Amino acid sequence: MSEPLVLLVMVGAFAGLTLRFKLPLGVALALAAAAGALAGGQGLALRHLVEGAFGFFDIILILASAMIFMKVLEESGTLDALAAAILRTFRRSRTGLLLTLMLLMMFPGMITGSSLAAALSTGPIVAPVLLKLGLPRARTAAFVALGAVLGMIAPPVNILVMIMGAGVDMPYVGLTLPLLIISVPVAVFTALWIGRGRMRIPPLDELKTLLPGASPSFKLYLPLLLVPALMILENIHPRGLPGLGLPVIFLAGSLVGAVCGRRFNILKATQRAVEQAMPILSILAGVGMFIQVMTLTGARGWTVLAFLSLPPALLFAGLAVGLPLFGGISAFGSASVLGVPFLLALVNRNALITAAALSALAGLGDLVPPAAMAARFSAQVSGEESLAPVLRACAGPALALLAWSLVVLLASPILERIL
Repeated sequence: MSEPLVLLVMVGAFAGLTLRFKLPLGVALALAAAAGALAGGQGLALRHLVEGAFGFFDIILILASAMIFMKVLEESGTLDALAAAILRTFRRSRTGLLLTLMLLMMFPGMITGSSLAAALSTGPIVAPVLLKLGLPRARTAAFVALGAVLGMIAPPVNILVMIMGAGVDMPYVGLTLPLLIISVPVAVFTALWIGRGRMRIPPLDELKTLLPGASPSFKLYLPLLLVPALMILENIHPRGLPGLGLPVIFLAGSLVGAVCGRRFNILKATQRAVEQAMPILSILAGVGMFIQVMTLTGARGWTVLAFLSLPPALLFAGLAVGLPLFGGISAFGSASVLGVPFLLALVNRNALITAAALSALAGLGDLVPPAAMAARFSAQVSGEESLAPVLRACAGPALALLAWSLVVLLASPILERIL
């Protein structure tokens, strides 16, 4: 079977298994990879499936350790204390309060590279505060969903870029500024667009009831100080602190967090964190299988050549539409199946800026049906029963993120000289 037909079989199998049979995304990706191997005349290709499953093992370790770190912060009371400190400091300033709540909403996504992790961890903390401030449920859910997606795009951990980088042998270095250029302006715009002019400022005592048990103790913040400090030190002083790696840094922060706040069972917290991360980890394993079989059958090479032959106008239109739409099934799948070919097709531009912009477009997929993972879970934590009002509230900032990503991509030669 020819390479285009193999790719069609793989994408069709993946879409059918997820949309028609409602299989988990990771399982659907693995079965679609097996279908592609059979269609390409390679049999089941078990060796390649296993090898592909471990293709993103380093990213899996980062995500698992980051989820443990976030669960420790949640169980120890650090997130509650941080939210309480934000309310005390900025409660008289609508702009300051909205921007700091957006930063708090983005934080888990910045650490884990997953919008789902952000929606599930700080979403239940931020949503009640926004509801108490007078925001409608749909707008509250949109604030949570967009903050989760923007956190997934922002540094220091962007798994979408890691997936694309693994596909083109690009190391994950030098991406902090490009990712900040894309995420920060849209985050500011989103917070003010959704909340400004629609908030009321209730008394402090009324807000405190939302965060029972929150403590102002400084030691609660030690894990939050330790993790970025280790990240910075291993980069600016590699001889004194050589190669710890993000998994070790997150686990060190988890151990410190376990003794700095309220007491909890660290083993049970770790188990819950891994259970919560398992759907995302299975997606990464499935994405690895999918890419491995695409490479084995030649479908990946054909896809790259097809995109390279497109005129520039069609190429940019394709990435503006294709990445978010495919991300409606899986943002990680969009980064691997479409992000890698687009990155290679734009090889004449700065790879770091291009990868950052493409990751933003792929990340938008978490707001696009049928999956719309960030929007669905944000609606749940905000008490909004229908998904449609949440998507309508997300539309303006989502279009702004799409437009800004394209602007950054088109202006990459200028940004390259500035940066």
